[in-house]
Amino acid sequence: MNMDWKVFCRDTLTGDAVSGCLGEGRDITYLDWIFSAWGWTVSVSLTALLIALVVGSVIGVIRTLPGSRWLVRLGNAWVELFRNIPLLVQIFLWYHVVPALVPPMRDLSPFVLVVIALGLFTSARIAEQLRAGIEALPRGQRYAGMALGFTTPQYYRYVILPMAYRIIIPPLTSESMNIFKNSSVAFAVSIPELTQYALQVGEETSRPIEIYLAVTVLYVISALVINRIMAFIEKRARVPGFVVAGAGGGH
Repeated sequence: MNMDWKVFCRDTLTGDAVSGCLGEGRDITYLDWIFSAWGWTVSVSLTALLIALVVGSVIGVIRTLPGSRWLVRLGNAWVELFRNIPLLVQIFLWYHVVPALVPPMRDLSPFVLVVIALGLFTSARIAEQLRAGIEALPRGQRYAGMALGFTTPQYYRYVILPMAYRIIIPPLTSESMNIFKNSSVAFAVSIPELTQYALQVGEETSRPIEIYLAVTVLYVISALVINRIMAFIEKRARVPGFVVAGAGGGH
């Protein structure tokens, strides 16, 4: 089997070899294209992760509020809904169904719709992890906040959440890595990310092995970078001597 890595140095329009592998002016090589696709993957993943963290945190807190039965049920329904519908189906629902039911959303780009779908899908998993982190805390944490005269929002903000987030950093690391991998479903609505690139360029060049290997390497690099960043955050945020048995559940 002969590998031809020079395929990345070809012009995407003419197929001619380009010296230096990087296009100039209007000329674009397959190497330029793969870096552009990588940028789309990173953009989709990070924006969806931001949405997932915000929404997941709100839902996770709602599910642990004392004396709020209906809010807890609403939070549980949210988690079960988004966790039990396949991600690809959710992508199609947001792309085809929601704009038809909500006309103002017809003006949203496919990028925005994919980010919303991926963000809400992941938010259900983060909400479950945060719920598990909060419930893993000793009850004394809650009682201490109440003894200090904190209101419910105050002791969540100053006592409960700072410790719960530290507990769930390991599962959040896995979820952050997963969101990069799950972003590959964006190809289904023609977002020019890495998987879409691999499908199209593999057919154009008839060199799928080289193309898919390169795309795989970029996914691995993305996941490893996220892993190292989260490991650094976990090390800096660790509370010396504080260990919770069974923490980080909720996968």
